[in-house]
Amino acid sequence: MKGTKSFINNNIREIVLAIVIIVLAVFVNIRSSGAFLTGENIMDTLSETAVMAIISVGMMIVLLTGGIDLSAGAVMGLAGMTATTILKNNHNLNPFTVILIAVIVGVLCGLVNGFLVAKLNIFPIIATLGTMYIFRGLVYVVSPIGRVNPQEMTTPFLNIATKPWFFKINNLVLITIIIYLIAWYLLEYFRAGRRIYVVGNSISSARISGIKASKVLLWVYTIAGALAGLGGILYVGKYSFATGDTGSGFEMNLIAVCVLGGVSVTGGTGKISGVILGAILFGELTRAMPMINISEFWQEAVRGLIIILSVIVNALIQRNVVRKSLERRDEL
Repeated sequence: MKGTKSFINNNIREIVLAIVIIVLAVFVNIRSSGAFLTGENIMDTLSETAVMAIISVGMMIVLLTGGIDLSAGAVMGLAGMTATTILKNNHNLNPFTVILIAVIVGVLCGLVNGFLVAKLNIFPIIATLGTMYIFRGLVYVVSPIGRVNPQEMTTPFLNIATKPWFFKINNLVLITIIIYLIAWYLLEYFRAGRRIYVVGNSISSARISGIKASKVLLWVYTIAGALAGLGGILYVGKYSFATGDTGSGFEMNLIAVCVLGGVSVTGGTGKISGVILGAILFGELTRAMPMINISEFWQEAVRGLIIILSVIVNALIQRNVVRKSLERRDEL
């Protein structure tokens, strides 16, 4: 009994999120006359959410350090455009090489962000706002026309994001699961992963403890860039085209997913399980609202309202955790 109570207390955010996801799914399914909870629709929802979920891992670890990455959408666009432009001029290129090129572009972008934040001590919001415009401009340097059409890509490349590997599970969903398992393991069991939380709670305390905060920040932004690059090329593969505005505004969705998942924008708090649930809820909302005839304007309003409510809930939960912690300390 005590173990169950402890589990609930430690995972209250995730439990609440899971309940909301289930209740919303049942409600929308009833309103849509059973069209929502079908195997095909569930897989479509998950595959459409996958790219956002992948890049949200990068945004999560950046937020855990107390930073932010406003350039994630631009990195998506630049990585996707660079890789597909190379593919356009070389159809013999292995599709996995195309993906690797996009990831490398993302790594380079992440290194730039990390250098500005960690080495030059520029505020993350300023540094990544600047690089957002730079990376977006570089898209048109790579491709002056700002577009790569489906017929200019190869079928093997497009199949990576659209065809299932086994059991009719979309490749994007499988890739997302693999990335989340790796991220969970690194954050839970690797010293480097735990150092992210330490830096986010107090960068000065981290330095006193002997942690090289600048090094942590550098590789955190680099990983975020790599995941944005990966997400960018998978996004292009899924929708079969690359444009100059691919990923535009995507960073807002990523922040929303993390906030929904209980990640603190001030750093030091957040779980990978919360982020995946936040991504599922965000994707579920996006898929559900048109099915129950909610207008486009109100769709944005509903998303905003849910984000505000999630922040309030997170604050109340955090306040309750602190209160109980103080009560236990007083009892000792």
